[in-house]
Amino acid sequence: MICIFCDTNELEIQLENELAYAIFDKYPVSKGHMLIIPKRHFQSFFEASKEEILAIYDLIHKCKRLLEEKYNPDGYNIGVNVNEEAGQTIMHLHVHIIPRHKGDVSDPRGGIRNLKPQLVPYKG
Repeated sequence: MICIFCDTNELEIQLENELAYAIFDKYPVSKGHMLIIPKRHFQSFFEASKEEILAIYDLIHKCKRLLEEKYNPDGYNIGVNVNEEAGQTIMHLHVHIIPRHKGDVSDPRGGIRNLKPQLVPYKG
């Protein structure tokens, strides 16, 4: 099976460093939703080397600057799904950086759970 994140010819890479790259999500949760993806194929955050984590960290900050210029968000959700049981659907590590705006949901408590109404209800 071909990994859609390994075949970078089909992707519009926005930012990149030696070990990772960033793209806009094809199915964004909000305008500007980005994915940061290591170039090496592996599934879990816990398999990443220290160098790959630092490369991802570097791109998180570069994505933030790009998103501030383009969308001027008020906040961010940053997250990783590990394994199908946690919602991972593409089995190549990717980190979500989701811009948020004041008023994009009526009550932002619970973070990502309340970003889209169809997501799991949050009580707490």
